[in-house]
Amino acid sequence: MPAPLTLAVAQPPCAPGDVDANVAAHAETIRAARSRMVLFPELSLSGYELDAENIEPADPRLAPLVDACARTGAVALAGAPVDSHIAVLRVDAAGVTVAYRKINLGDAEAVRFRPGREFTAITVDGWRFGLAVCKDTGVPRHLAGTAALGIDAYLAGVCDNDPAVVDERAHRAATGHGVWVAFASFAGRAGGGYDPAAGHSSIRTPDGLVVAQAGPEPGALARATLL
Repeated sequence: MPAPLTLAVAQPPCAPGDVDANVAAHAETIRAARSRMVLFPELSLSGYELDAENIEPADPRLAPLVDACARTGAVALAGAPVDSHIAVLRVDAAGVTVAYRKINLGDAEAVRFRPGREFTAITVDGWRFGLAVCKDTGVPRHLAGTAALGIDAYLAGVCDNDPAVVDERAHRAATGHGVWVAFASFAGRAGGGYDPAAGHSSIRTPDGLVVAQAGPEPGALARATLL
């Protein structure tokens, strides 16, 4: 078994369309989280703005995130529009890479973005983390296909206005596949008409028990140690 790992789910304050402000909020959150991994919501760096410009991994505006991860030893998973995909960026001391591209798009999203094609898992300190974004979490095929990669945990960045939907999907993912589940859910003003977004980011054990949960307010985070 891998060593225990501390994971935080964050719902930073969002300035829709203002990448610099959102990067600064993310970097502050990473420093405050005191965690090996920090998970952020869907499109967290741009806000849920479907016409937002692409953010490439080499974008110099992301440098404060790399610095925050280098100073804290963290791996951060942040949401961004990348190359016409809704993507998850992996940030650590080595830099920024695209970790995952959302497969299941909403109707409005499909006008602007292309779907990803591959279920994805990353490994950190021996832990296997399956990745998802929002609508993915409500598609049984995505849950099953990602679980089949041999994951220990299922991580998703989401943007929704109904906390009951977020909670139900997280519980179903955990109990249906016997894995840890962490959802980072936007809170407050998130862009795209989500005002307020649901918040209530959470971390659940493989039997569905909530071990950490944030409230509805922007700026909150929840932290737990995976054993």
